[in-house]
Amino acid sequence: MFRIGLCQIEGSDDKRANLTLASESVKRAADGGAQVVSLPEMWNCPYSAKYFTACAEPSDGPTVEFMSRLAGDLGIYLIGGSIPESDGGRIYNTSFSFGPEGELLGRFRKVHLFDVDIKGGIAFRESDTLTPGHEMLVLSTGFCKIGVAICYDVRFPEWFRKMTLAGAKLVVLPAAFNMTTGPAHWDLTMRARALDNQIYLAANARAGDGSGPYHSYGNSCIVSPWGDFVSHGDEKTGIICGDIDLEYVDQIREQLPLLKHRRPELY
Repeated sequence: MFRIGLCQIEGSDDKRANLTLASESVKRAADGGAQVVSLPEMWNCPYSAKYFTACAEPSDGPTVEFMSRLAGDLGIYLIGGSIPESDGGRIYNTSFSFGPEGELLGRFRKVHLFDVDIKGGIAFRESDTLTPGHEMLVLSTGFCKIGVAICYDVRFPEWFRKMTLAGAKLVVLPAAFNMTTGPAHWDLTMRARALDNQIYLAANARAGDGSGPYHSYGNSCIVSPWGDFVSHGDEKTGIICGDIDLEYVDQIREQLPLLKHRRPELY
């Protein structure tokens, strides 16, 4: 068993202030006993296409160096939410993950870009600015294998099944659902992905109590492999913590062997 902490914060247009807020939040989570700590999607800038371009950094930039140092100083696993990453003239929505000595464990670039136009709701096109990734990430840690996905990726069950079949017992999802899709689908989708794959799902949202250009739904949560909420936040800035019981994952998979009963020769 281990403890995970989700830092629900919102990025402003002051990058230095964002780093300070992230540092304070991660330290609070670690002080509360979290051995794995996460940040939300695009936490070092406002959630807006123009800021993705203006705030993009290379993989050896100051924000990545900051996260590496923070993980090492605290001796934790840090799933670094996501930041706009620049590489070869392209910009990616990228999550960097670090081990307890500050070592880079993996990089995940958001695979499914949020291009939607919902009548009476939100219109947003990430692909106007961002380039999609093409590779899955499942981290090997001292606790278990941890999958990493970003926000809209959770809409695609096949992607989560692929991480589960690669050994993930926990998936961490930095995210920023909006005020149209959040109330309608957030809780339902997180529970479904956890239940279908008999995994823990830790969905780390941006806070929704700020005044930026994008209003996040917030409501960071941790869901058990039975589909129950272990912890659930609201829209406010804060820390959401919960225990990940790996024996419980095994028990659920033995009692209700969904993964063993698959018929891959048929579908």
